[in-house]
Amino acid sequence: MLKEKITADIKEAMKSGAAERLGVLRMLSSAIGNRKIEKRAKTGKDEDLTDDEVMEVIGKEAKKRKESIAVFVSGGRSDLAAQEEKELVILGAYLPAQMSEADTVAAVTRIVDAAPVKELGPVMKAVMAELKGKADSSLVSRLVKERLGA
Repeated sequence: MLKEKITADIKEAMKSGAAERLGVLRMLSSAIGNRKIEKRAKTGKDEDLTDDEVMEVIGKEAKKRKESIAVFVSGGRSDLAAQEEKELVILGAYLPAQMSEADTVAAVTRIVDAAPVKELGPVMKAVMAELKGKADSSLVSRLVKERLGA
């Protein structure tokens, strides 16, 4: 499982003295633990997270880094943006490869054209069901809106 790989990588980072990597992985482990607590509160069962749920947590953490980079760059803080970029690279190692923009455009076009209802909500749900984790969600959202004329 992905969670066990992250735990093993934490141990490896501790042994090798990779402080920056260790910090990011500990933060990620903490976020996964928080998600497990949320899941337990909702379901009442103490279950481990599935790999898909762990992937969602990693995706959220990566998204936070991307947003921070944009804010830091616009604020003229290239030093902080560089730090966030390093963290994003570490997190990116656990994420699946993202589709290229051309592939994303083609997939969105195919799904939107095949959708029986041309409303943003249902179409976006169908697109994200197929492309979740494979394509940048902000790009997908923009493409769907453009395609629907919304």
